[in-house]
Amino acid sequence: MTVPTKPLAGLRVLDLTRLLPGPMCTLHLADMGADVIKIEDPAAGDYARWYPPLRHTHSALFLALNRNKRSVKLDLRRAEGREAFLRLAETADVIVESFRPGVMDRLGVGYEAVKARNKRIVFCALSGYGATGPYRDRAGHDINYCSYAGVSDQIGPAGGPPVAPNFQIADLAGGALSAAMGILAAVVDQRATGTGRFVDVAMADCTLAHAVIALSSLIETGVSPARGGHRLSGGFSGYGFYETKDGKYMSLGALEPKFWANFCRAVGREDLIAKHEVAVAGAEAAAITAELAALFKTRTRDEWTRLLEPADCCAAPVLSIAEALDNEQFRARGMVVEVEHREDGRFRQFALPVQFSDFAFSVDRPAPRHGEHTAEVLAEAGLSKDEIAALENVAVK
Repeated sequence: MTVPTKPLAGLRVLDLTRLLPGPMCTLHLADMGADVIKIEDPAAGDYARWYPPLRHTHSALFLALNRNKRSVKLDLRRAEGREAFLRLAETADVIVESFRPGVMDRLGVGYEAVKARNKRIVFCALSGYGATGPYRDRAGHDINYCSYAGVSDQIGPAGGPPVAPNFQIADLAGGALSAAMGILAAVVDQRATGTGRFVDVAMADCTLAHAVIALSSLIETGVSPARGGHRLSGGFSGYGFYETKDGKYMSLGALEPKFWANFCRAVGREDLIAKHEVAVAGAEAAAITAELAALFKTRTRDEWTRLLEPADCCAAPVLSIAEALDNEQFRARGMVVEVEHREDGRFRQFALPVQFSDFAFSVDRPAPRHGEHTAEVLAEAGLSKDEIAALENVAVK
């Protein structure tokens, strides 16, 4: 019988990231079995711990991003803390940091310093604009990276202003997922060659690289697509959101002719089947969209769901996050788990979204207290009790 194993069992990761993209990246690694060790400064640590709203002791965001990890307090501004970090780095496979470029080098714990102690290290620097280029030292957030990458210009209704989505595209897709991809590619190479790599991940770059729909439109027409006018951003009657009788919304994604035909038959508008292509941009498309908008307001969201889900036409109800947590599909996939935290009680979280054979995802430890595992982890790296005791704010058991 096959013994279930964690895909990343045996991989040790030192995590010096904060708040969202970095911790989300290392959360995926931890959930797949990596030993992720949060390196936090003794004073405040990861400020996501207190990022509102608080549950009880910790923020809900911190609890969601830091399960299955251990926490170590180290002051990298002090020689003792830097040496302890380098000792830890000798035992690690991966380091992930999200400081501005050059900060780790100035502290004396950058890639070259670590590489001198451990040639196998995969060192991922996750930043807004990357380690090179004229913007490398600029501050930024998701909204700024999306703005530079031409993504914000595409989000919003025709004739209206850009809209800030409530899903951090640059932070999560550009940052967390791209960094995880780069790290794991470097780890595969490391295990084949015995040598690590420096992985430079810029959230602005990774956001730009995924704007392929806008790029293809630009190449084809010679002009940037207008906001709200592309087939996938509001220009096609069969791809968009429609308000229902109860003030809720349905999404329709009938891009292909067969799905458009199925939709038209289901709603009793067979006359629109032949108008699949004319429903893209222009006055006739606007007229069809207006007709569909009026039609959708004749039933409630749940009534439309019951009618359209069996029609195989790419229609779906727009759910709130609370409704999504109770959705039958996500529950069947095990995407919602109950987690017990010693200080913050019992609450729901998302599970690892990737499923593997011979592996069952589990939350083996809740998000750690600040510095909870300092003595334990440093002892594993070979530091003596006296050396651990000499580090400020570290209590030896």
